[in-house]
Amino acid sequence: MTAVRLARTAAELTEDTRPYGLRAVVMTMGALHQGHAALIRAAREFVGPTGHVVVTVFVNPLQFGAGEDLDRYPRTLDADLELSGEAGADVVFAPSVDEVYPGGEPRVRITAGPTGAVLEGASRPGHFDGMLTVVAKLLHLTAPKVAFFGEKDAQQLALIRRMVRDLNFPVEIVGVPTVREPDGLARSSRNRYLSEAEREIALSLSRALDAGARRAGDGAGAVRAAAEDVLRGVLKPDYVELVDIDDFTPVAADHAGPAILAIAARVGATRLIDNARLTITGVPRS
Repeated sequence: MTAVRLARTAAELTEDTRPYGLRAVVMTMGALHQGHAALIRAAREFVGPTGHVVVTVFVNPLQFGAGEDLDRYPRTLDADLELSGEAGADVVFAPSVDEVYPGGEPRVRITAGPTGAVLEGASRPGHFDGMLTVVAKLLHLTAPKVAFFGEKDAQQLALIRRMVRDLNFPVEIVGVPTVREPDGLARSSRNRYLSEAEREIALSLSRALDAGARRAGDGAGAVRAAAEDVLRGVLKPDYVELVDIDDFTPVAADHAGPAILAIAARVGATRLIDNARLTITGVPRS
């Protein structure tokens, strides 16, 4: 377990002048769970004992639209510090909104482009612009050589990689596989909102992904149909899509190769997302 240091400002973040090797960052909105711990452990393993791991904890208001859960989003900094230290972080950077956005919301922002307008972007307009803007700022403030993000937020990960590539950020982006509960539910800070009955319903997302994956040898249409069959009568999804791994446009019916099966649905008042990366090896049957 690392003795983790808390930094509240950019100045405090740079107070530690001890020499270290590679720096890695794990960006979070807090309410940390074992999915985040897996990211921190991956970062620690990557940089080694002489490296430096920074965990950011910031609930970014730019990512929340009207009617979303900004005010009720869980804030658990003491627990976050404990988990971060246990997983191997050196510093937790937990700035205020005023520290990140001095003078109010930024007038200049990063736009997510066409990939940010589909799936999650269509359901949550402006969400990805806000996400990329804060990720860009935190990359500048923390100055890492490598940044770790979870594959559960697959569209987010794709957009961050695109931003880094298009704008020449000097950082490597590493994706870490989704961490799941023993019953298959993807770990999420929002899972704590679910009642026992809602949690059972939420399992249909991972079951739908499993059903789709089992039909990867029968073509794209069969994958999507199998996932939809699991959800039918259980909940109404925002979307069930089989998409290109880079730009998140729907794949063609005769697509062969890698793809992402992405699902989003509201379970009670809680909106959940999940996905699985598949390799489509079959073609539609005539």
